[in-house]
Amino acid sequence: MHGVRIEVITIFPEMLDGFLRASMMKRAAQKGALDLRTINLRDFATDKHQTTDDRPFGGGPGMVMKPEPIFAAVESVRTPESRVILMCPQGRVFTQAVARELSAERHLIFICGHYEGVDERVREALVTDELSIGDYVLTNGVLPAAVVIDAVVRLLPGVLGGEGAAEQESFSDGALEYPQYTRPAEFRGMRVPDALLTGHHEEIARWRAEQSAARTRARRPDLLMRGLKPEPPAKPPAASA
Repeated sequence: MHGVRIEVITIFPEMLDGFLRASMMKRAAQKGALDLRTINLRDFATDKHQTTDDRPFGGGPGMVMKPEPIFAAVESVRTPESRVILMCPQGRVFTQAVARELSAERHLIFICGHYEGVDERVREALVTDELSIGDYVLTNGVLPAAVVIDAVVRLLPGVLGGEGAAEQESFSDGALEYPQYTRPAEFRGMRVPDALLTGHHEEIARWRAEQSAARTRARRPDLLMRGLKPEPPAKPPAASA
């Protein structure tokens, strides 16, 4: 099984505790698909107060994360195959395609900023990737790092359990997922679409493709403008015995 090693460098490692002990993340670790560790940046500070930030040169509001602890923390775990990711508003927008790209890696190191950001020399000399999860500001980089990690880990083979489960979710083919239903077939006057009750796999596949395309046009036309037009599956699933 392909696994990934992940280090998260932050001054708030406790923010990831519950995230790591529950649901998919816990199962991924138990299966050996994930080796995730948190690194407390303050452990690499050189003064008695464990200082990790200072005032910006040139003045201005807020504080800036110091380069020395960050360099020391990254260099303590970095290998030739590591990708060092800085979570920041200026980064490349995180998408499902980026998640798939990162899921093929063996070692990811996340630098989680705080305050007004990190010293620019961290970007220049340490970072291989800068990622943003959207055009808004959060308290620190731990929360967006957790979002990226979750999206990446669920793509690792065997983590979700069902074969091909990740490939059928929203954005996996550039489109939103089709509507999903389960029993009962009728609830408070609302019926499951007839196409899903026929047992005809080709008709079901066609209905799902049509619904996926319609939902994407209505809710996320920007995906179509990027050239990610959803297409029906080339071959319907084989009929079950």
